[in-house]
Amino acid sequence: MEARMNELLPVKYFHVVFTLPHELNSLVMGNRTVLFKLLFDSAVHCLLTLSRDKKWLGAVPSITAMLHTWGQQLSFHPHLHCIVSGGGVDKELNWHDLKKKSHKGYLFPYDVMEPLYKKYFLANLNRMIIRQEITVDAKVNWKKLKDQLYLKEWIVYAKSPMGNAAQVVEYLARYAHKVAISNHRILDISNATVVFQYKDYNDHNKSKTMPLSVDEFVRRFEQHILPKGFVKMRHYGILGNFNRKKRVNEILRKMKLPQHPPTVIIPYHLRLLEKYGIDIFLCPKCKKAKLELKEIVFPNIRGSPIPHTAAIFKSFI
Repeated sequence: MEARMNELLPVKYFHVVFTLPHELNSLVMGNRTVLFKLLFDSAVHCLLTLSRDKKWLGAVPSITAMLHTWGQQLSFHPHLHCIVSGGGVDKELNWHDLKKKSHKGYLFPYDVMEPLYKKYFLANLNRMIIRQEITVDAKVNWKKLKDQLYLKEWIVYAKSPMGNAAQVVEYLARYAHKVAISNHRILDISNATVVFQYKDYNDHNKSKTMPLSVDEFVRRFEQHILPKGFVKMRHYGILGNFNRKKRVNEILRKMKLPQHPPTVIIPYHLRLLEKYGIDIFLCPKCKKAKLELKEIVFPNIRGSPIPHTAAIFKSFI
């Protein structure tokens, strides 16, 4: 959270969500690495194209994009959450606010974002299919499906401005490490069934429960394990990786605001002690003695493809 605070500017931020229609689910599932990347590219192309247009902004904003693939019922629902600054910088790193009359409290109009995002995604998807860069099920009539997708309205959800920088950081931290389902939503587990809680957005956000067989629960959950090495949070524009820290501080200097201090990395066990009063080295049994790591053992378990780890601790006062 502190690292992200040292990258944010004291300006308004907007939350924008880019979704894919469910008709593309099987195609995305079979080509996840390529099409997840295309989802990022399409959303960022839309945001940067409109930001550079002088009608809307005429500058480059900061963009942080996070991939999510799940719905409340663990269904496969790939979509992108984007945090976008309410303004941007020109080539000389001078700050420019959004043109107020053009956005009416939102980042950009939906009827401008949706066709731009959709067109870019489908044009590149069509190119990949023609060049056989991705796999398409033989049963799928791509030409017919493509025509249907161009006619369908894609959901681009643009919320009104978020709060201050601290709220943006808290939001990013909460979303950055989410998995498909959190532990507290799992209500019961038996040998045959898993029961979990979900919100039904089609029924006034009512909280409901869903029982699934263990096999079905695992099947749904594993759909959301990302390809190995895939980065689900990416930064663009002002927050592009090259010289990011230097660029942000130069923008702050031109805004006549204090520059961000150097980031200090504090060990996680000190953070837990400082913030929550949790001492991870305290013996969980007697709550008095301290634990000291003495040895890590990797047993050689026959038939197990993954080595099991066992840590041996010694208690001392």
